[in-house]
Amino acid sequence: MATTTISAQRRALRSTVAKKVIMAVSGLIMVGYLLAHMYGNLKAFSGMQAFDEYSHHLRELGEPILPPSGALWIIRVVLLVAVVAHIWAAVLLARRSWTSAGVNRYETRRNRRGIQRTYASFTLRSGGVVIALFVVYHLAHLTWHWIEPGGSSPSPYGRLVAGFSVWWVVALYVIALLAVGFHLRHGVASALYTLGAGTTATARQVIVVVSIVTSLVITVGFLIVPFSVLLGVIQ
Repeated sequence: MATTTISAQRRALRSTVAKKVIMAVSGLIMVGYLLAHMYGNLKAFSGMQAFDEYSHHLRELGEPILPPSGALWIIRVVLLVAVVAHIWAAVLLARRSWTSAGVNRYETRRNRRGIQRTYASFTLRSGGVVIALFVVYHLAHLTWHWIEPGGSSPSPYGRLVAGFSVWWVVALYVIALLAVGFHLRHGVASALYTLGAGTTATARQVIVVVSIVTSLVITVGFLIVPFSVLLGVIQ
């Protein structure tokens, strides 16, 4: 009986570790995509021609080895797999965490459930929902063209400037990017710890700095363009 219990605990532990690794790897893939996407957005400071040429060249990436938009579709598929895997692992880990809440969490009187909820866990889960909803809006606005706040345009640059000329669009981006920043602050550190990078005190300090810098760079980098459009710096 005791051996069976230990085996079950070991299987559960291996399953939990595997899901955390999936979350870590998929999360870092998305961080890489965010950095590349941020670079593309910053091309808006180079003007309409440069921005539109950049958008056009993305569709020619990999030619003639790949068909038109081939590399772009590979990136989309990899990103989609990473997003689905990340959400899947997050949901299963959250369910397991709540199921074992009475055993593995510290008790507290500050929460009506009687268990501790850390700031990191709260921002990761609630922030993840905010980010997911924003991604749907972002795709509907600038990729699928289902909604066109500020007006339509055949130019990617024109659509971007038209959208960010509307104050509530910029407000949505601020809310979403703050959620992204908090998510990255804890998520990057958690991913690096999961992958075994925090083996020493110095390494853990470096990881904290890396997670803070990453979250700040991506948050500020994405918000520069909307505010520059709204304030008339980019026209």
